[in-house]
Amino acid sequence: MPTDDTKATKAERDAAAKAVLDNMARLKAMRLAREAASPPAPTKKKAAAKSSKTSSSSKSTEKAQALAAWLADQRSGGRRT
Repeated sequence: MPTDDTKATKAERDAAAKAVLDNMARLKAMRLAREAASPPAPTKKKAAAKSSKTSSSSKSTEKAQALAAWLADQRSGGRRT
């Protein structure tokens, strides 16, 4: 049989959880309204510049970019590296 103490504790916990969810919903609505009011600026594409890099340097740059993209994907998936 639950006591008054456990009922009060559960009620407090439920109220705190509801407050957190309400706050998250409020913040999400504010973010969406802000994004709708000012759409993001278009991304600038880097111009392909001619350089006198050797092919090995170009390959290492490609590998570094691939690694950076992979790490970003891992972070966005919730993994910590």
